[in-house]
Amino acid sequence: MKDHYVLANGVKIPSVGFGTWQAPDGNVAVDAVKAAIATGYRHIDTAQAYGNEASVGKAVAECGVPREELFITTKLTNDNHSYDLVMSSFEESLADLGLDYVDMFLIHWPSPKPIRDHWEEANAETWRAMEELYDQGKIRALGVSNFMPHHIRALLKTCGVKPVVDQIRLCPGDAQDEVVSYLRSEGILAEAYSPLGTGKIFDVPEIKALSEKYGKSVARICIRWSLQMGFLPLPKSVTPSRIEENLKVFDFELDEDDMALIASLKGCAGTAPDPDNMPW
Repeated sequence: MKDHYVLANGVKIPSVGFGTWQAPDGNVAVDAVKAAIATGYRHIDTAQAYGNEASVGKAVAECGVPREELFITTKLTNDNHSYDLVMSSFEESLADLGLDYVDMFLIHWPSPKPIRDHWEEANAETWRAMEELYDQGKIRALGVSNFMPHHIRALLKTCGVKPVVDQIRLCPGDAQDEVVSYLRSEGILAEAYSPLGTGKIFDVPEIKALSEKYGKSVARICIRWSLQMGFLPLPKSVTPSRIEENLKVFDFELDEDDMALIASLKGCAGTAPDPDNMPW
């Protein structure tokens, strides 16, 4: 199992990322990101909507690891789906992160409330701005999040640069097979947010049994499953011991029967949200 994937545009991306959703801005987020980098994570995922870009930037500045060894992702928030708002908010993100480029920039949601009645046109305009930033070298890779196939097909009608990643909810019991199959057909990597099912996976008897069988934590079983599925998991924690444990997933492999068992657990840890009907 490689420690990185190669995106469709040739950019290397570490195969496990550190998620920062719900890590509150300030010392908690700074310390968590520093702990992650010290443990060995080189891929940090944040977003404008998380409100912690400045803390991520502080941790990156103070971690002692050269910038070029890190892969930093942020995402466009729902109120910024227009050419001008992409440009202005992206500069704000760079300033908060203390960086002169990001490795990847994603559209966070495809049809949030502010653009729901004209999401296709708004996303096309948004992507046009992102492509300019990409051409300027301020973004190394462009992607999307929570996009279903119909959202991506709409984007492909007008884009000049194809998205290389779609960050969606993927965990045991919620493998989104049809979406993932489409992404693979387009050469788009599936990133797995909530790879632990927002904690629900810890109560699934079959996963707990696998944890005992392999002598690995439930979290490590789930992250390993994600990697063997060809996904890029983004586990998150603010607890140093768990941050370290979640990266120890390259020294074992789930056998075929257990992968099949996990595949049979439909909905055991909830299901992905419908991006066209979110309340924001």
